[in-house]
Amino acid sequence: MSAYLSINNIEVIYDHVILVLKGVSLEVPKGGIVALLGANGAGKTTTLKAISNLLRAERGEVTKGSIEFEGKRVDQLTPNDLVRGGIIQVMEGRHCFAHLTVEENLLTGAYTRKQSRAELKRNLEKVYAYFPRLKQRRGSQSGYTSGGEQQMTAIGRALMANPQTILLDEPSMGLAPQIVEEIFEIVRDLNQREKVSFLLAEQNTMVALRYADFGYILENGRVVMEGEAAGLRDNEDVKEFYLGLSSHGRKSFRDVKHYRRRKRWLA
Repeated sequence: MSAYLSINNIEVIYDHVILVLKGVSLEVPKGGIVALLGANGAGKTTTLKAISNLLRAERGEVTKGSIEFEGKRVDQLTPNDLVRGGIIQVMEGRHCFAHLTVEENLLTGAYTRKQSRAELKRNLEKVYAYFPRLKQRRGSQSGYTSGGEQQMTAIGRALMANPQTILLDEPSMGLAPQIVEEIFEIVRDLNQREKVSFLLAEQNTMVALRYADFGYILENGRVVMEGEAAGLRDNEDVKEFYLGLSSHGRKSFRDVKHYRRRKRWLA
């Protein structure tokens, strides 16, 4: 599969002094699901915002490297242009418009596209086909829906813009395991049926690697490991470091802390 989205050795600095990303490179193939893994503060969200060109609002900037989509540099485009070009980010924390209904939230996703009423209706029905729960709640104010329904609304809103690639930031955050599985099943469904590529930033390593094709592990702003998802799932280092598991069974928290200090793969 060819690289749809390519991040080449980027560095990100905040406030002109704080170096957050240190030479990060990764690729998202056309029609692929790629997991970006790591602990809180590893640089996952910063990577997604660098791609979406949302860093300036937080006094951040890409100071080195390049970002390409379909073979063209996109790191100087506006976020609006990126959305029109097919790259959409679903932010961490869902960010629905609480005072709008579920359906009104979904319709805001089509704002950047000039669509006829017939096209809007078709796209809305497509979203409801993937998220039947949203159809039931279409007239409810988003602020009064559950966390899972808000996450579905945020993904559905992104779908309304007919994206080619969705950057999904911490989709499992604050959700019950059953809802997390439901959302990841829908992500896989969208990937297979609509051919939407996904870059998932996720702390839930076990779930992400079950649905992704490929994974990158970030630590302190650097990619420290990458590989096919199945290989990473079976890797002893990943099991021990991220899941608290080893070939001798589950480790205690104290053992995992000791392992963090050792950082075997960085030696």
